[in-house]
Amino acid sequence: MPGKIENSNKNLLILHFTVFVWGFTGILGNLISVSAVHMVWYRVLIASITLFAYFKLSKTSLRVTKKQFLQFFFIGSIVALHWILFFQAIKISTVSVTLVCLSSITLFTAILEPLIKKQSIQMADIVIGLVIISGIYLIFKFESRYTIGIIFGLSAALTASLFSTLNSTLVQKSNPVIIGFYEISGAFFWVTVYRLADGTLLLERFSLNVQDWLYLLFLGTVCTALAYIAAVAVMRTLSAFRVALVTNLEPIYGSLLAFILFGTKETMSPGFYLGASLILAAVFGYPVYKKYKSRN
Repeated sequence: MPGKIENSNKNLLILHFTVFVWGFTGILGNLISVSAVHMVWYRVLIASITLFAYFKLSKTSLRVTKKQFLQFFFIGSIVALHWILFFQAIKISTVSVTLVCLSSITLFTAILEPLIKKQSIQMADIVIGLVIISGIYLIFKFESRYTIGIIFGLSAALTASLFSTLNSTLVQKSNPVIIGFYEISGAFFWVTVYRLADGTLLLERFSLNVQDWLYLLFLGTVCTALAYIAAVAVMRTLSAFRVALVTNLEPIYGSLLAFILFGTKETMSPGFYLGASLILAAVFGYPVYKKYKSRN
């Protein structure tokens, strides 16, 4: 038991660091000049190459069963959709709005995890979810000019919740690094198919400016390859719902960075901050409640 608790605490620290790194993704999404689909394609291409190089250098086997391969590639399509929705939300609204919408991952996971794992839904999880909905409602009400961006942001949260919950089951039987590689490669495959269908890939010239390339390299290696594998690995001892709760710190890191870098563009109405505070209060209050309840 002590060993298990120690591993959980270690993984919790790793998760917090991973979420801090993810805080940069929204910033990069705003700074990189290409479209959301274009950006995700480069992101997963760079991440796939990075992970493949790691496997070659470490001489790690990539062998998986046909069933596992199909599972990972299918989840890769969800991962790709999540990132496209996320970056599109940033492009048409702001970093702060998108990241706060991402806090609804907790709500979606409270519903999806019990359904997928065939467990009973906890009433406390639903209450927390309702509080988060109230916060999102306030954001919708006071930031109506970003309605489409908010819808994209909430859709990104739903897809993130789905693939996180599925991964929390798969990681119990598979190497998280291998899961990460095949899912990111799957994401690259699906985005490539989409770009072939809309004709943009045929016009690709890889003619980005130096600044975009530097941002994309950081996004693909640190924020994707390394962070994604770390996030999958911690699920061996942390539940999908716990991971979703910690992930809600991303809006804090991202919004602070965005305000520092972009200034008044990221300034919102008082209603936005009220809604955001409600969401974050629910996120931080939930672990305190669970700890109190376990002692009684």
